Amino acid sequence: MANRKSTSPMVSRRRFLQGCGVTLSLPWMTSLAPRVASAAEAGKPPVRSAFIYFPNGVWEKDWIPETTGSDYQLTPSLEPLGDLKSEVLVLTGLDKKNSHGGDGHYAKTANFLTGMPVTKTTGKDISSGGISVDQLMAQHVGGHTPLPSLELGTEPVISGIDSNVGYTRLYGSHISWQSPTRPVAKEINPRLVYERLFGKALSSASEKAESYQNLLDFVLEDARRLRPRLGRDDQFKMDEYLDSVRAVEKRIEFATKGQRDWQPEIDEHALAMAKPGIPGEFPKHIGIMLDLIVLAFQTDSTRVASLMFANDVSGRNFSFLDGVRGGHHEMSHHENKKEKIEQYQRINRWHVQQFAQMLGKLQAIKEGDGTLLDNCMILFGSSMSDGNRHDPDNLPILLGGRGGRTLNTGRHLAAEGQVPLCNLYHAMLDRMGVEVEAFGDSTQPLKDLA
Repeated sequence: MANRKSTSPMVSRRRFLQGCGVTLSLPWMTSLAPRVASAAEAGKPPVRSAFIYFPNGVWEKDWIPETTGSDYQLTPSLEPLGDLKSEVLVLTGLDKKNSHGGDGHYAKTANFLTGMPVTKTTGKDISSGGISVDQLMAQHVGGHTPLPSLELGTEPVISGIDSNVGYTRLYGSHISWQSPTRPVAKEINPRLVYERLFGKALSSASEKAESYQNLLDFVLEDARRLRPRLGRDDQFKMDEYLDSVRAVEKRIEFATKGQRDWQPEIDEHALAMAKPGIPGEFPKHIGIMLDLIVLAFQTDSTRVASLMFANDVSGRNFSFLDGVRGGHHEMSHHENKKEKIEQYQRINRWHVQQFAQMLGKLQAIKEGDGTLLDNCMILFGSSMSDGNRHDPDNLPILLGGRGGRTLNTGRHLAAEGQVPLCNLYHAMLDRMGVEVEAFGDSTQPLKDLA
């Protein structure tokens, strides 16, 4: 399709820039919107959904606002939202009743996006209880984009058995499930994600092929031919888009330069994290992964994504933050000690800061008569409330974006009674055009979102 010459002045939305076997998908543009029968649907951007997970819960006293509605005050952990407060729903009171059985972590993380009971096993008969909400979305909308979905992480899959609780550690490494017994592999290498989104990896027998090449060089000529066929606003958007792709490419290159050579004594986990393309610094790693989701949504390369900030039971060291002197999991077991609580809260706040920065970038991208953020639903949350109690109720959940202007953001909504987290997922499925009678343990689509 991409190689056929069109006789119409309208360029198909499915058009891709091509060159030397490399494909670069285009952002949503009014000039490229397909002709449709309904004037109401003409030029309407698609809705995208991302599910971003962080482990080990939060310090609730610094997370949950005291009041509900639009006049609530940002708590210390939520303060990084700042000017983006009006673009976010703070959701509290949502529960995962099927996580009460089992261990403290694995039975809560594996079903973060399924809501169903997790089978206790050492690995032979794994089950997350059902398909995850992101994969159900991908089954329905994935045919409209080059990639049905995008699954990302920062830590490799951990196998083996946690002998303390009798669960396979695989459960702590996955939130996306194609079926109850089939987790979706996540990619932790930003360079490979970039190549997957914007082109094929260049093959070569030489080890120098690991040195990343500028994929845009292969498609700039095609972009120049297409540019005159765009409206003036879309010409500006094209230039802005190409610049943003190049900027992420440069960040990947910069973040992966000067990494330590492999050492024979390092363990398997450290070896995986030392592969070319994986930044040596965690904040850079997270930042690039979030930027790649933004680019994927901007180009309509996919409409569904998930990202695990870290695996469950993560001992990630946060000493890069002022005042933090240990690992995340250790601080989440605060035992109500002030010193640990303060460090735990700083980690929570840093997580929200990364989320806020992502929302800010989505908001800065114009799309149609609004912004890319207007057409997104970015869920950010953890599989437990307080890490010390391992409580799967009253989960810390933020929802950024307006879901195609179907969400009334800027509010704190507190669910009353036992309200399943899956009620929220049911409502998000509706907004993605996925019709279901129920999802997971949902009882109905979550109310009061509009």
